[in-house]
Amino acid sequence: VQLQASGGGLVQAGGSLRLSCAASGETISSSAMGWFRQAPGKEREFVAAISWSGGSTYYADSVKGRFTISRDNAKNTVYLQMNSLKPEDTAVHYCAAGQGRWVVVTGREYAYWGQGTLVTVSS
Repeated sequence: VQLQASGGGLVQAGGSLRLSCAASGETISSSAMGWFRQAPGKEREFVAAISWSGGSTYYADSVKGRFTISRDNAKNTVYLQMNSLKPEDTAVHYCAAGQGRWVVVTGREYAYWGQGTLVTVSS
C-alpha cells in the first residue's frame, strides 16, 4: 500500500485545514487508519485513528473536540479535519494503515506510512 498525504499548509491560529490520505496499490477498506504527527525536536505522537468501517474513532486528548477523522472506503481515502488550530499543532502529519481492522494508538501497530504533510500554525 502506498499512502499519499496532502492538505497541509500555513494557517493562522483558530483556522482550519483538511488533510487527505489517498491510498493506492491495495484497498484500505479492511484496515484501521491513523494520523500521527511529529513536531521539530519532538517524538512522533498519535493524533487520531479510525476503524476499518469508520464506526469507531479515537483521539489524542490534545486534539479531542477540534479534530475529526473520517474515511471514504469507496475512494480509498482517509481525512483529518482540523479546526481551531493552535501553534502547538505545528508538525509534519503522517497517515498510516493499520495491520488490523480496529483502532490502535501505537505506531508499531501500523504497517504502512505516508510521506507526511507539514502543518504550520502561526500565532
